Amino acid sequence: MVNRLAAAFLIVCLAQQADGAKVWLMEIEGAIGPASADHFIRTLEGAEEAQVDLLVLRIDTPGGLDKSMRDMIKVLLSSNTPVATFVAPNGARAASAGTYIMYASHIAAMAPATNIGSSTPVSIGGGNPLPLPGQPKDEKPEEDPADESAGTSPPATAMDRKVVNDAVAYIRSIAELRGRNVEWAEQTVREASNLPAREALELGVIDLVAEDLEGLLAQIDGMTVELDSGSVTIETANSEIHRIETDWRYELLSTITDPSVAYILLMIGIYGLIFEFYNPGTGVGGVVGIICLLVGAYALQMLPINYAGLALIVVGIGLMAAEAFTPSFGVLGVGGVAAFVIGSIILMDTDLPGYQVSMPIIAAVATASGLLVLVTLGAAVRARTASVVSGAEAMIGAVGEVLEDFERDGRVRAAGEVWQVRSPEPLEKGARVTVAAVDGVTLEVVRADQDTT
Repeated sequence: MVNRLAAAFLIVCLAQQADGAKVWLMEIEGAIGPASADHFIRTLEGAEEAQVDLLVLRIDTPGGLDKSMRDMIKVLLSSNTPVATFVAPNGARAASAGTYIMYASHIAAMAPATNIGSSTPVSIGGGNPLPLPGQPKDEKPEEDPADESAGTSPPATAMDRKVVNDAVAYIRSIAELRGRNVEWAEQTVREASNLPAREALELGVIDLVAEDLEGLLAQIDGMTVELDSGSVTIETANSEIHRIETDWRYELLSTITDPSVAYILLMIGIYGLIFEFYNPGTGVGGVVGIICLLVGAYALQMLPINYAGLALIVVGIGLMAAEAFTPSFGVLGVGGVAAFVIGSIILMDTDLPGYQVSMPIIAAVATASGLLVLVTLGAAVRARTASVVSGAEAMIGAVGEVLEDFERDGRVRAAGEVWQVRSPEPLEKGARVTVAAVDGVTLEVVRADQDTT
């Protein structure tokens, strides 16, 4: 019995030794945003729970949002699972935010025909340009004496300098922690420097160059890295690679955090509520409006929005709605459309191309809003110039029939009703009369063939 147990234990041990290392592979292609950051963080947390030996992050990115990048780096620096960031396939790049993630990774690798760098922060809200590549930060560009505009270009703004200096300090601290090239890290931020794979390896920016994933794992095998919990030697021989696929949460976040989609959701939400206020009790506008408004607000809080722009949008819609309730013959409506358009244009507080609201969408929504204002104004003008069809004023000029003979006061049937009337002359039964004036509930009438003016 003891021999059988020992044999079973030995078989289990041999089976465990025969099993290869567990390697997870996830990919990020395109701009780094809230969806990709959330996907990476959840994947890394899952890798720690599953005690994965290595997480390979294969990236090809032009950069992305600063907040999303920093969220990824925070969990990466405190991770107890080794992370190898691999810029692949050939032709891929790790620009801007991708460079920071490469520096923060435990292992940084690149395929041969790839590049890294261009990490100068995009100037928030436009403004003056950052220092030119290759130009020291305190040196002014050379001026051509023959150029009349020489000396008129203002220096970089204080905001530009603050953003650049913050980025430099951040990437330098990461480079020092990982033991990578600190000088080039600062250079890629201040001068937007770029390196191909071989030069990056020679300068100590990355750890290795690999043709493909198999070559990467072969070079990593036996490498020792420093984790938050201490040193660990990575064993990737006979590794079992598990590819991490995107899930519904990633797809949902990718969709709603598109600035144009978030903008449309916000508009549907606001106009849905306005429609519900115009037609209370239907419920459709209110339900759809609240859902879209909440989803749009959730998406916007994950994006770098300009709150002044958001406030202008809300004020603009409020002014257009007020035009419908209290017609001012265009003053509120035109002002509302102007505020709405300006707010939509400056809504996103970043110059990154992938995180701007589409101008055609802004134009379409603004046009629809303008048409709504025009329809409201037209209705107001028609209501002001239309003839009165109800009330006491509508009785002026109405024709009636005398019901009985009378000298001064009597009764007349007019507008389908019997009225008490007063006449300046006697009238006989069946005579046709015209209403000349209204005095309370009494009509003043004259014969129909007389002038009422």
